[in-house]
Amino acid sequence: MIICNARIFTASDENGIIECGFIETRGGVITDVGSMEDFSGSLDSGDVIDASGLTVYPAFVDAHCHIGIYENGLGFEGDDGNEETDPSTPHLRATDAINAADLCFTEAARAGVGTVVTGVGSANPIGGSFIAMKTYGSSRIDKLVIKDPVSIKFALGENPKRVYNDRDETPMTRMATAAIIREQLYKARRYLEDTEEYERTKGSDDETTRPDFDMKCEALIPLLKRKVKAHFHCHRQDDIFTAIRIAKEFSLDYVLIHATDGHLIADELGEERSQCVIGPLLADRCKPELINSNICNAAKLYKKGVTFAICTDHPETPIQYLPVTAGIAVRGGLPREEAVRAITITPARICGIDDRVGSIEPGKDADFAAFRGEIFDITEKPEFVILGGKFVD
Repeated sequence: MIICNARIFTASDENGIIECGFIETRGGVITDVGSMEDFSGSLDSGDVIDASGLTVYPAFVDAHCHIGIYENGLGFEGDDGNEETDPSTPHLRATDAINAADLCFTEAARAGVGTVVTGVGSANPIGGSFIAMKTYGSSRIDKLVIKDPVSIKFALGENPKRVYNDRDETPMTRMATAAIIREQLYKARRYLEDTEEYERTKGSDDETTRPDFDMKCEALIPLLKRKVKAHFHCHRQDDIFTAIRIAKEFSLDYVLIHATDGHLIADELGEERSQCVIGPLLADRCKPELINSNICNAAKLYKKGVTFAICTDHPETPIQYLPVTAGIAVRGGLPREEAVRAITITPARICGIDDRVGSIEPGKDADFAAFRGEIFDITEKPEFVILGGKFVD
């Protein structure tokens, strides 16, 4: 397939925006991209798309949502986001709960959202895993997964307090929430040390005892080895600082999810070189910890050099409106190009999937969304979407 005569927002550091260019794909992968002046192939074949007057973007990436795990139009029957019976559940896997046949995946794909990072809710201090997956191509999740896990989900602030206060169980305070997280991380670290010591001494006169299998600790080993990230749900600034404090104590590679008060502490987050996923930006202040929600959050973080992506937190904001929410950040002062990057290459980098998605470069998946107008405009929809080298119906 060849897309020609397009304005291409590559989102790559090397090519930026190509005013009149081409994209060549084969087998669902990008093989070449560049200016039409440098195109040396043939446009006589039948698999050529003339994209004159269109801007082609990388398919959008939502770095934090709950698509498929909170199903469309269902109550309890389709709600698999939180196991509210145990405040520490790092061993729960999102792949076992997500319904890839949910209608919202189709809506996401048609809107140009090609990749989502989705998983458990924020009822538990430690909730379980998040995965990165495609929105189109199969109803079987195993064929859609890009990375599993991307992260382990931690939650601070009101949500765990509210859930367990209603049950009259721990945690009922922010102190207890942090303590549960620390306790499980300490256990996992000790479990890892004992396991490594057993492997080191196995078969020798100094052989130690292998620790009893612990599924919760096993789930946290990749986190402690920094192979996956810690995603901390945190809105209020004190919760943000608690997340950073815990991450430093255990040397975790962390991301601040929501970071609603980020604009109030942007200097601190810049100094810490924190990564954030902010949003939803198209939502109300439905609970006390959202009182400082402001559409200028992205712009202020950007000015302080903080790396951030924009998310919908679907179903809080329906996932098909991801580019519209980026437009709200533009209204709050974020430069347009940065807003596009915040829903393409930056979330891909934050989530460790930028080798596959997030920009239009050779070797990456052939995932594109073509628009005639402004992607931030609520009245605009894609002229066409291609995911995995195939047109989305």
